[in-house]
Amino acid sequence: MRKIVITGAAGLVGQNVIARLKSVPDLKIVGIDKHASNTALLRKLHPEIEVIEADLAIDGVWTDTFAGADTVLLNQAQIGGLDAQEFIDNNVVATEKIVAAMRRHAIPYFVHISSSVVNSKADDFYTRSKTTQERFIDTVTEIPHVILRPTLMFGWFDRKHLGWLRHFMDRVPIFPIPGNGKFIRQPLYVGDFANIIISSLTNRPTGTYDISGLEQIHYGDLIHLIHTTVKPRARIVHIPYHVFWWLLFVYGKFSSKPPFTTSQLEALVIPETFAVIDWPAIFGVPATPLRDAIAETYLDPRYSSIVLDF
Repeated sequence: MRKIVITGAAGLVGQNVIARLKSVPDLKIVGIDKHASNTALLRKLHPEIEVIEADLAIDGVWTDTFAGADTVLLNQAQIGGLDAQEFIDNNVVATEKIVAAMRRHAIPYFVHISSSVVNSKADDFYTRSKTTQERFIDTVTEIPHVILRPTLMFGWFDRKHLGWLRHFMDRVPIFPIPGNGKFIRQPLYVGDFANIIISSLTNRPTGTYDISGLEQIHYGDLIHLIHTTVKPRARIVHIPYHVFWWLLFVYGKFSSKPPFTTSQLEALVIPETFAVIDWPAIFGVPATPLRDAIAETYLDPRYSSIVLDF
């Protein structure tokens, strides 16, 4: 029986990979995550897999679970928050300890989930820590691996970005869009990305691949597409960017873990696009049309109602 260890298993990518991978015969899946409630949800959804709750930035018995593994999905990440040390611990320190565990147990191959932000003009805790993480992976790690850099993702279990915005539409009478909403986005369906990961774990390519959404769309149009699909109570309105920024700033003063921060807003309005490669051909994974992916995400009876905790 083959064995795979997945770090960050209870997050957006991990949950989607496991939902699609658990049906593979003769495969033992071990998921590791430190988020208590999301880890509990992972156990509830998939009682047939082994789930370990552990902080990977701290040495512990979790390293023993790498023994006998054929592959590792190195996937844990700190995405949002206001504390720089959390980003360093989860994105850098934890990665160093995971690599040490892989060396100790002679893991032959792993997939590392980086981020498109390493090519971004944004400058925040997330961008800096992910850039440091990828540099460590690619310059220090001798174990064969592939690096995947996804753009903004959406899909089942999304608690950030589009997922939070979609559920926000049900809680308020007015949904604000900053400015004119003409900010180009290339959203990547996490279902497609999960299949790219599974293809990589099977075929073991090496190198670095920028995995972007194949369709470009203005942020405002994307919000309208979600609104049309789910038909929420909120009415969409446009408000000045600076008003939006101050609302987020004030909200951040009253929330220790704000779902959307001023830094993320600043990154949102940067006019940039990301490189597009023919990942359907490279990884043998068909691309889901954006409109279909939105429908699958928010209308699927199995997982569309499940939202992870922050």
